Amino acid sequence: MPTASTANAARPQPAPSAAGLPWWGLSALFMAAFTAVMTELLPAGLLLRMGDSLQVPEGRVGFLVTAYAAASFLAAIPLTAALRGQPRRRVLIGTLAGFALCNAVTAFSSSYGLTFAARLVAGAMGGTLWAMLAGCAARMVPAERRGRAIAVVLAGITVALCLGVPAGTALASVFGWRAAFAALAVLPLALVVWVRLCVPGLPGEPAGGRMPLRRVATLRGIPGVLAVTLLLLLGHQAMYTYLGPFAGRAGFPQAGVVLFVFGIATVAGIWTVGVVVDRHLRAALLTALGVIGGAMLVLGAAGDRPAVMLVAVGVWGAAFGGAPTLLQTSLVGSSGPANADVATSMQATVYNVGIAGGSLTGGVVLDGAGAAWLPWTALPLVLAALVACGGLLRPAAPR
Repeated sequence: MPTASTANAARPQPAPSAAGLPWWGLSALFMAAFTAVMTELLPAGLLLRMGDSLQVPEGRVGFLVTAYAAASFLAAIPLTAALRGQPRRRVLIGTLAGFALCNAVTAFSSSYGLTFAARLVAGAMGGTLWAMLAGCAARMVPAERRGRAIAVVLAGITVALCLGVPAGTALASVFGWRAAFAALAVLPLALVVWVRLCVPGLPGEPAGGRMPLRRVATLRGIPGVLAVTLLLLLGHQAMYTYLGPFAGRAGFPQAGVVLFVFGIATVAGIWTVGVVVDRHLRAALLTALGVIGGAMLVLGAAGDRPAVMLVAVGVWGAAFGGAPTLLQTSLVGSSGPANADVATSMQATVYNVGIAGGSLTGGVVLDGAGAAWLPWTALPLVLAALVACGGLLRPAAPR
């Protein structure tokens, strides 16, 4: 007797429409990405308020962000592998419900330990969500529009960083930090309805047709994409994490203006990539990496000049803004949509390793040699990513 997953796999599935992008469904995935980023990063803007309420130092509130990231890193591959046979919409709805529950617990908890536990569970939900968003987007559209669909979904990250987190912080300043997390509990519940109505019922993988994890990791093109992802994030994060001290050299006492320029530029970058990704994927990725490397060179040589720094940071932000879309589109092209969730879970793990390793590397350099050496630390890592892209990355033809 066939299982539910094999029955779903055998049932004819509607072909992706060639008429245009399924905007309502992709917008639901966009909002899921937005929700995940908001859930992960909102505590960073509420350190003092949450610390006073939970009666812990600000540093321990910061650990709530660390706990989320660590759980996401540890859970992405095993949870994705365990849920491969489940229909994708069901898993997506489950992760959104998990976000709602964890944010509700955070909103009402007066115990740091309970809040910390909720953040761990939320991180596991995040790791599962990030592993499936690109694959769902890719399966909802024809092969020649995969890159644009992925760009639409991942734009949720940029909007959350540029607008969502500042808006959440502003809401907390008026109504309290608990109100901000209560709003983050309601949002994914509304998204559950949206997803149920607008995201197609994509089947999971039948047990007999699943490719082993090791084989997915060694498919042609995937090692190259993972290598580029790791090297780029190491270099980017070594510089970005400590942009505040570096900006001080150019006379910016606070990093707010510089970060705003970077954030606005990422919006332009992701829009540009959405236009070209399906026609010029590899060239666009090579260009983006080259531009980031050039920005690091300029920052290292003349980053103490305010105008030069702002222009270089803007160029860096525009090039980096489209990089996640380019990398995930390359990954899906190499893995094929059927294996995209597993491949993306591997990339999510590598992504988090890059963030942690880059932040650590930048901190060591900042303490030992000073902020002026941060671009020179990032530059060789970005150039190594460029070499890896040119020599290893060979995106497969769309499957």
